[in-house]
Amino acid sequence: MKLLMISKALVVGAYHKKLDELDRLGIDLHLVIPTSWGRQKLEVSGGNEYKIYPMKVFFNGKNHFHFYRGLFSIINTVKPDIVHIDEEHYTIVTFQAMRLAKAAGAKTLFFTWQNIYKRYPFPFSWIESYNFRNADVAIAGNIEAKEVLAKKGFVKEVAVIPQFGVDPKMFQKMESSDLKSQIDIKNNTFIIGFMGRLVEEKGVLCLVDAVAKLESEFTLLFIGSGTLRGDILSRAHKLGLLERVKIIDQVPSIDVPQYLNCFDCLVLPSLTKSNWKEQFGRVLIEAMACEVPVIGSSSGEIPNVIGDAGLVFREGDTADLTGKLQMLLNDKDLRESLGKKGRERVLNNYTQKIMASATFEVYKKLLCS
Repeated sequence: MKLLMISKALVVGAYHKKLDELDRLGIDLHLVIPTSWGRQKLEVSGGNEYKIYPMKVFFNGKNHFHFYRGLFSIINTVKPDIVHIDEEHYTIVTFQAMRLAKAAGAKTLFFTWQNIYKRYPFPFSWIESYNFRNADVAIAGNIEAKEVLAKKGFVKEVAVIPQFGVDPKMFQKMESSDLKSQIDIKNNTFIIGFMGRLVEEKGVLCLVDAVAKLESEFTLLFIGSGTLRGDILSRAHKLGLLERVKIIDQVPSIDVPQYLNCFDCLVLPSLTKSNWKEQFGRVLIEAMACEVPVIGSSSGEIPNVIGDAGLVFREGDTADLTGKLQMLLNDKDLRESLGKKGRERVLNNYTQKIMASATFEVYKKLLCS
């Protein structure tokens, strides 16, 4: 089985563990990725056994508009049996890859996270229709995304498989006291953590408001960047929390497990908007793998990801979030219990090996059709 995967997400080195697992299953794997995506530089230059083609993209960082320079020659050189387009069905890059793959006689599939029904303007509506007609199968990252495809008229098979799992050897419980010292946090301080984009839909200001009502000592540590960085600090200052709030810019993916292990709990307080709701919340399974107890809002896929291995609060309800945080602050046994449940849930459902095996089954079925 010769597979060509096209994915901007795989500029992140940690995600390549899934490709290692696919390689172990005997796939002749080839990967097209951008040399960079927005601010994210390519973290890998070559796989262990699979071939990587780092390529320049037009409209770098633009999800809807980007496409590759020279993709035609790669497809003609590789001559894949399957082209896995790890992109949404309404984007130009998916149209580009779909058209070239079909011309080369390859089977095709796309991946979607889109869990809100949307009608797109021309030319994206036409691109979506073209990709629906020509794709042989699709993979959806969550159940709602599969339902959206059906509502839009996609009648072919859709497998529900999150895009990436975690490597449990990389994401595991580990000593973090040295890193806490480096970022100037005392080891006995209860650390409430957030990791991700500092934007409105991630509910970061809701988190600041919620911790202001806590009756215990804590440090609120944000790891990430975004337009609300200044607003977070302003809100913290207004609430008298400035000394308890720290923000660290985005860290390399290889360092994420160490930073997660600094947290006593991780919060993902996402807010549903008219054009967005939480599609998965990858940081949840990364924290759970590290035995860090998690609290998530009720937005989108979050409750399904957490299951019974964490706490869920009503999105936007700061009082409910405060109550869940206070519960963890007051109960060490609960924290330990949820931490162990979280890792067990990841090992049973969300490892890179599990994701690769499920995806491999899609490929096999596709070639037999």
